[in-house]
Amino acid sequence: MAITAAAVQALRKASGAGMMDCKRALEEAGGDQEKATDILRKKGTMKAAKRQDREAREGIIYSYIHMGGKIGVLLEVNCETDFVARTDDFQALAKDVAMHIAASNPDALSREEIDTALVEKEKSIYREQAIASGKPEKVIERIVEGRLDKFFQEVCLLEQPFVKDPDRTIGTLVKELAGKLGENVQVRRFARFQLGQ
Repeated sequence: MAITAAAVQALRKASGAGMMDCKRALEEAGGDQEKATDILRKKGTMKAAKRQDREAREGIIYSYIHMGGKIGVLLEVNCETDFVARTDDFQALAKDVAMHIAASNPDALSREEIDTALVEKEKSIYREQAIASGKPEKVIERIVEGRLDKFFQEVCLLEQPFVKDPDRTIGTLVKELAGKLGENVQVRRFARFQLGQ
């Protein structure tokens, strides 16, 4: 199937990927725009993983006020160059993540930041619940691990489903932008304030 320049241009506009990447993705997807978009997203995430060890010292501190001053978020998002930090895509990511933090109130950035004593306490509770429900001994550990993963999805920012698109996590959103921009992009830290708390 011949891929038209208009189809490549449409995919490029939607994804922000390079012309040749868009053409290859469309060829691989048989001309289907949605499949091509998924292909680009997967490739962007893989490229972003390769950049994770590069230093990201530039970026922005983004502030977000929600509900007429009742909730506030301060967020640091880093990248490799100040040029990327000034792009609309980078600014939009910072705004989306800050808005998500205001709405979802995560406890930590990642699972590595959760206190190990709390993790062990949660494991103990899940294990006791599984035993009390009469589950066989051989599946109890898998049940505990599954519930622990669910716990991390609730409390860790990078594992939470994005409020505007629950099919993607915040971590995926960051990796996709890193793939699109060609730089290491990281959410470094955040603080959430709520009036009266």
